[in-house]
Formats: sequence, structure tokens, C-alpha cells
Amino acid sequence: MGLHDECGVVGIYGAENAAALTYFALTSLQHRGQESAGIAVSDGEKISLHKGLGLVSDVFEQGHFESLQGSLSVGHVRYATAGARTIENAQPFLNTFKLGGIALAHNGQLVNHKELREKLEDFGSTFSSSSDSEVILKLIVRKFIENGGKLGTSSDEKLADGGKNQKRFEDAVLQTCKMIKGSFALCIMTEDMLIGVRDINGIRPLCLGKIESPNAEAGLILASESCAIDSVNGQYLRDIKPGEIIVISKSGTKSLYIEEKVEKKTCIFEYVYFARPDSVIDGISVQEARYKMGKELAAESHVKADVVIGVPDSGIGAALGYARASGIPYVTGIIKNKYIGRTFIAPTQKERENMVFVKLNAIRSDLEGKRVIVIDDSIVRGTTSRRLVQILRRAGAKEVHFRVSSPPVKFPCHLGIDTPSKNELISSTHELEEIRREIGADSLAFISLEGMLKALGANKTNDFCKGCFNGDYPV
Repeated sequence: MGLHDECGVVGIYGAENAAALTYFALTSLQHRGQESAGIAVSDGEKISLHKGLGLVSDVFEQGHFESLQGSLSVGHVRYATAGARTIENAQPFLNTFKLGGIALAHNGQLVNHKELREKLEDFGSTFSSSSDSEVILKLIVRKFIENGGKLGTSSDEKLADGGKNQKRFEDAVLQTCKMIKGSFALCIMTEDMLIGVRDINGIRPLCLGKIESPNAEAGLILASESCAIDSVNGQYLRDIKPGEIIVISKSGTKSLYIEEKVEKKTCIFEYVYFARPDSVIDGISVQEARYKMGKELAAESHVKADVVIGVPDSGIGAALGYARASGIPYVTGIIKNKYIGRTFIAPTQKERENMVFVKLNAIRSDLEGKRVIVIDDSIVRGTTSRRLVQILRRAGAKEVHFRVSSPPVKFPCHLGIDTPSKNELISSTHELEEIRREIGADSLAFISLEGMLKALGANKTNDFCKGCFNGDYPV
């Protein structure tokens, strides 16, 4: 607990009620960001946008959908890493011109956005936010204009154009993606076209699905996770490949590639913590991955105990796997108060730490007088883990054995995960025994990196970004 992913993105093409479907898809991605939400919709002639601070259900009311008419949309939920937590940084970003517009939603983080922003400002570009995502949008706009593109042209002009204008826009996106460095999953739209992009390492996830459409051809959906496709009764088709630009328009669907040589390095924490357990990312079931991590953890660090419990929500899958492998019974043990949002801001560090007592509570009948193995997904600062141990002991646990389904987090992330600085990461400044004493557990063990990779079936074609564990980042 304590790590946060940046965002969730959705794009829909060819649906009668694109905004409503995007709303439901974003709600299913709410775990990826709770600070702001937004939807941009095209009716074929103009793009309408509504966004605001808060949860999806707080930002949108029934009346908003009356002005969000159209069959093409992009949506976004945000947890800030680059850029302040203000309405100016809420997405999607929309750039409008006399004859049209472009809307963009971005999950990830660029490592060269400051240099690119300075270059754009030198060329006369102005920015309404401090977000790296707006840099991507402005780059696309600049490249499109340089290519001689025109937005919002009439259907007759498009017909006479022979698809040249669309090709100019595709080239602008491709040129931009060759310039930006870092992690990015993008959903980009014009009045009549939807584009999805995944960075050359596939660090952030993006998948494609099919949805019901009033037209003969099925509508399509792009989303950060497959659970969003399920939420609109869609059919998951495939993951967008690392470095792939998928273009969806009236002329069909096609793919371009940023580079020929790609090296897949999916963020490993998608499987540990970020993704919903009912999602499948790059062919790997998130829940099955968590079961297997628990199984490996049991093999590596078995201890005599009476019950196994998991910290809600992302520790539960690993706890079930641990219990199955060890033969020790799984019990609920801890209840999470689902009405305490992640966005709660307590004024002092002590009050923030004490929020754990409000958020989690122990079930005494499951724990009293028992030796307890508690499984969590990670230890970041150690404060939440210490409070957890206190909660379990207060409920009468005789022994508390802390097990972690990821290796020690020793390095901060610069690719879209909100992590503390290196000196705030307890595993970068303390040895295992020191951490055990710090959190007050009877024993402590982390899964090994080798065990975790085994659980995920890692190989040359199915590799992961492991920078937060070993400092080796793909970008």
C-alpha cells in the first residue's frame, strides 16, 4: 500500500451512446485515479468536453450527457504524478481550431517533457496546464500543421482529399511518438477518427475490444484494462502491442509502428497492485498472477501459523495462493471501509497514518489467540504496515508474520507511478531485520524477484519493468 498509478484511459468509436459507455468504462477504471475525470465526445462535426475534480460519479450528472452527444469519445481518470492537482491538469485535453479540434487522454509519464515544452514555447505554443500530457497534444498539433493538415474539413472536402488529410494526422502522431520518451498509453480523437498508442516498451497497458453498435460494423473500445471492456458488455479482442499506433476510422482499422525494434517491459506493479483482479494484461490474468505470487511466497518463506489473511484489496489474491500452497486456512481477518476514498487529505502526517485505523479493521473472531500470516502487496514507507500489525495485535493475534508479494521497493519510479523519494522508501535505507522491528512483526519476508518473475512466466518475449526493485529502468 502507498503506491499510486497515474491514470486510466478509454476511447470509443462507433457507439450510439459513446459518452454513457465511456462513463461506465471510466467507473470501472476508478481505481487507477480518483483526482479528476473527463469525457470528450464528437458528433462528427465538433468535439464537446466535460471534466472536473473528483470521482467519475461526482464529476458527471445526468444533464451533462445531453450536451455530450456523439458516437466517438475519449475519457480519462487521473492520479497526478507530473503536474499539480488542479482542474487545469484534468484530462482529456482539447485543442480547438476554427475548423475542428483534437482531444487527448494519456496514462504514463514522459521523461523529456520539460525539454519538449521549452522547444514548443520557443515556437510560440502556449500551455494551460503543467501536465506532460498537454505537451504531447501540442506536439501533435504542431506536426499536423507542419504536414499541411486541416482539421474539421467538410465531408465533401474529405472525399475530394482522398484520405490525404487523415494520412497527415497519422504522420503527425507517429512523428510525435518518435520524439516523446517515457511511458505512455494514449487515446487521441478528432471529429471522425480515434487513435490508440502504446509506448515502445508497453510499460503502461492498453487493450482493444468490440462493442455493440447501431451500424452493421461493430463499435470498438480502447481501454487501460480489460475490465473496462467487460463493464460495457464488450468483447476483449487483444492488447495493443508495444510501439503500436492503432488508427480507427470510417475506412477501417489499421496499425502503424513507432519503431521496428521493441522490447516489451510491462510495469510489473500492474500485476501486484494497480490493475483490478478481473483484468487480463498482455495475456496474463491479474488474479492468477497474484495467486501464483502467493504460492511462490509460501514456498520461499513458510512459517507455522493458524490462519492466512490478505490486506484488502490487492493482497487478497496472493493470500489465497499462499493458503492453498501452505495448507494453512484462509480467513477474512481484515475488513476495508469502502467509503474512505484514496483522495482523503489529512492535514498532518500522523493523522494520515492514523487513517489506516479508519480504513481497515480486524475481525477479532478470526484472529484472537491465533498465529497469523498477513499478506500485503508491498511495503513502501512502512507506516501502513506498522499500523496493520497494531490492528491485528489489538484484535488478539498471538503472533503476526508479515509476508509481502513483491520484492523490497528500493527505487522511486519516474515512469508514471507516484512513489516517495529514495530516502523515504524504507527498504532503501533499512535491512530486513530493521524493517521487521520497525513494523513490529514476529517475522517478515518478501518474495524474491526470481520468484515473482517465475509466477508471471517471464521470458525474453514476456518481460517487465522492474526498476522500482533493482533500479534498472527501460527508459
